[in-house]
Amino acid sequence: MMTPTRISELAKVFLKLGIIGFGGPAAHIAMMENEVVNRRNWLTRSHFLDLMGATNLIPGPNSTEMAIHVGYIYGGLPGLVVAGVCFILPAVLISAIFAWIYVQFGTLPQISPLLYGIQPAVLAIISDALWRLGKKAVKTSQLLLIGLGVALLLLFGVNEVVALLLGGVMGMIWLGYKSNNQTTSMIVLGTAQAAIAASTSPVTPTFWQLGWFFLKVGSVLYGSGYVLVAFLQGEMVEKYHWLTQQQLLDAIAIGQFTPGPVLSTATFIGYLILGVPGALVATLAIFLPSFFFVAALNPIIPKLRQWKFAGAFLDAVNVSSVGLMIVVTCKLALAILIQPVAGLPFDLVAIFIAVVATFFLLRFRVNAPWLVLGGGTMGWLSSLFLGNS
Repeated sequence: MMTPTRISELAKVFLKLGIIGFGGPAAHIAMMENEVVNRRNWLTRSHFLDLMGATNLIPGPNSTEMAIHVGYIYGGLPGLVVAGVCFILPAVLISAIFAWIYVQFGTLPQISPLLYGIQPAVLAIISDALWRLGKKAVKTSQLLLIGLGVALLLLFGVNEVVALLLGGVMGMIWLGYKSNNQTTSMIVLGTAQAAIAASTSPVTPTFWQLGWFFLKVGSVLYGSGYVLVAFLQGEMVEKYHWLTQQQLLDAIAIGQFTPGPVLSTATFIGYLILGVPGALVATLAIFLPSFFFVAALNPIIPKLRQWKFAGAFLDAVNVSSVGLMIVVTCKLALAILIQPVAGLPFDLVAIFIAVVATFFLLRFRVNAPWLVLGGGTMGWLSSLFLGNS
C-alpha cells in the first residue's frame, strides 16, 4: 500500500542514485540492486531479475525503467512517478546547465580546444560500447546476417526507425518458428507506427516537431542509450539539419559527463535548438513513453514468459541496434579523425587522443567522465603547444 513514508523513501533513494549514477546503465542497475534488494529488502533478488528482463522487452532506457518499476511496486502509481522523476532530474538539470554554458561560451577560443579533445574520447567510448553490445547481441549467424542487413538498409537511406523495426520483424519470423525454448515475450506497441511519419521540417523546428521527434525515439529506442546517437545523426543532422555535426558531437560528450541516463542528452539538444522551452519539450517527450510502458507492463510480467516469439523479436531488435551503431560510429570516426590538418589527410592529434582513450578504457576500464575530462585536457594542451583547436 502506498504511504507518504514510502514515497519519501523512494524520492531519497532515487534522487541519490540520480546524483551518483555515473558509469552507464549496468552501473545504475547494480546500484539499484544494492539499495532496494540488499539494503532495504523492498524486492527479492528473483523479482529484481524479472524486472531486469522486462525492461529489455520495451523501448526506452533500461536503468530509468528499472527505477520506474521499483517505484510502482513499492509505491503504486505515485511511486512510479516519484522514482522515475527523481532518478532523471539530476541529469536533466546538469545537462541544462551545460547547455546554457555551451550556448554562452562554446564558440569562444578558450572552450573550443576542450571540445576538440573531447570528441575523440567520446568516439572511443561509443566504439567500446558498440563492441560490448555486439558481442552480446550477435548470438547466432542468423542474427549476424540480420544486423548486417540493417546496416545495409541504412547505407541505402532507409529511415533508422523503419530499419530497426524491419530487423525485429525479420527475426521474429525467421527465428521465432525455429525456437523450441521457452522465452519471454515482446509487446509490439502501437506507438511504433510513428516511425513511418514523413516530415519536411525547416532547419529550425517548431515545438511540435521537436516534441514529436523525441516522442517517437522514446517509443522505439531499443538497446543501449548510445543507439540514440544513430537517430540523432540520421535525422537531426543529415535529414532535417536541426543540428550541425559539431553540435551533435558536443552533445554526446556532455551526455558522457553527466550522471544518470544518457537520454538526458535530449535536454541539451532541446536547449540548443529552442532554448528553455525546447529543453522541457525534448525531455518530457523522450522519457514519457517509458512511464506508460512500465505502467502497462508491470502487472503482466508473470505472464510474459508464456508468450512464444518474444525472444526472437528482441534478439533481432538488439542486433539491429548494433547495426545502426556500426554505421553511425563509422560516420563519426570519419568526421572526427579524417580531417585535413597540416598538409595531412587526417588529424594525427585526434587519432592519438582516440588511441590513448581506447587504451585506458580497455586496459583500466576508466569511467566515461574521466575519459571525457582527459580528452578535453589533451585537446587544451595540444592547442597550447601545437596550435590545434
